[in-house]
Amino acid sequence: MSGAAQSVMRCPWPGADPLYLHYHDHEWGVPVYDDRHLFEMLILEGAQAGLSWITILKKRVGFRAAFDDFDAEKIARYDARKVQSLLADPGIVRNRLKVAAAINNAQVLLDLKEREESFSAYLWRYVDGTPIVNHWKGMSEVPAKTALSDAMSKDLAKLGFKFVGSTICYAYMQAVGMVNDHLVDCYRHRELTPAARR
Repeated sequence: MSGAAQSVMRCPWPGADPLYLHYHDHEWGVPVYDDRHLFEMLILEGAQAGLSWITILKKRVGFRAAFDDFDAEKIARYDARKVQSLLADPGIVRNRLKVAAAINNAQVLLDLKEREESFSAYLWRYVDGTPIVNHWKGMSEVPAKTALSDAMSKDLAKLGFKFVGSTICYAYMQAVGMVNDHLVDCYRHRELTPAARR
């Protein structure tokens, strides 16, 4: 790890892995409003179930290639032949249930977008359009799920989404910036707190 990387205070979970550090420093906790990116993160968070996030990050390029850059309209039309090719692709997590869930979720997303302004608008209503800024001092304080992620999980499941348990939903909210869970002594906490940017 470079001296520059060591010179700032950050959350401990990325460790020294350059890919993890880049994700922490440039993506985790940054508010996302783009529907395709939001869909990508939903699929990747579901793919992570039972695995480590760094495993998913290392396969992210493979996922993007295999899943048509997370174009929901294309994924919703995947047929049995495409499923077989995905299950043979070492660039992704080759889990039949997770592959099926990605296709299902694309179909549900398209149905949702026929009724809603956008996937982004639907999701951001859970936090009234503004990120929740927490003030955790240590990793032991950061919850794995909350009442809000419970509600999101229940609602998404009712719509038909798969792999959207409360723990997955909370990790998703953290990843797409609906929640700022950087520790208070992490330099990104202040950078991602709106009042600090005025």
